[in-house]
Amino acid sequence: MKLVRYGRAGAEKPGLIDAEGTLRDLSRVVRDLTPVALSPAGQKRLRAVKTTRLPVVRGRPRLGCPLAGIGKIVCVGLNYTDHASEVGQPLPEEPVLFIKATSAVTGPHDPIVRPRGATKLDYEVELGVVIGRDARDVGEAEALRHVAAYCVVNDVSERAFQIEHGGTTTKGKSADTFAPIGPWLVTADELRDPQALEVWTTVNGEPRQRGNTANMIFGVRRLVAYVSRFMSLRAGDIISTGTPAGVAHGMKPPRYLEPGDLVEMGIAGLGAQKNRVVPR
Repeated sequence: MKLVRYGRAGAEKPGLIDAEGTLRDLSRVVRDLTPVALSPAGQKRLRAVKTTRLPVVRGRPRLGCPLAGIGKIVCVGLNYTDHASEVGQPLPEEPVLFIKATSAVTGPHDPIVRPRGATKLDYEVELGVVIGRDARDVGEAEALRHVAAYCVVNDVSERAFQIEHGGTTTKGKSADTFAPIGPWLVTADELRDPQALEVWTTVNGEPRQRGNTANMIFGVRRLVAYVSRFMSLRAGDIISTGTPAGVAHGMKPPRYLEPGDLVEMGIAGLGAQKNRVVPR
């Protein structure tokens, strides 16, 4: 299933994209797409729905973040060999983790707002892993049983905030609009192999990132198991799994985002985002 939330910000309705690419309303089935809707029981209920009987949504409504009630966003740094190389860092021996504030979440086509004082705004296309049932210190063999869906995440970064102001990575990752998510969630049963997905980014039509999740240093199984060792993963949490080479910070010289720039990114089978950078 491809699950979406559509409508004005703060008043989104649940929907799904059918086999023909038509947006259909799910409001008569669920009140919203929450972690409960993504649970095994919730997904069973959704799969039982006769898609052709769902109302067609006319026009081109705004798409919001496809999941309501995200608990936390756990991000992984330096998880592609080529990205670690471009920023001059050694390959990590264990996953590098940080938290991104959920107040950064925005829709897949909403503007990215450059914060006051920002000078080094960057983009990062990442595979998002949505947890469907709680995971506490799980093994790799069972890790994927806890995954409900996958999605595109843009781990927007302000490198000066991240690197030059002391403290932790989180402060450069958590400004409002720094986490466009979507356009939709693809349930795990429809994604055969999360380690075989092409990912890409363009800025103003210029190719910037081109990679494949096969090149992750730590794959999805390892990441779910590893994170759950140090903190409980709850239904509705998202793991953002890192980005390949091609970020603005890694270019020589760096080519950071400016107001007016158009960032487009996507992952095979998971859709694409389009975000305009605007000043605060």
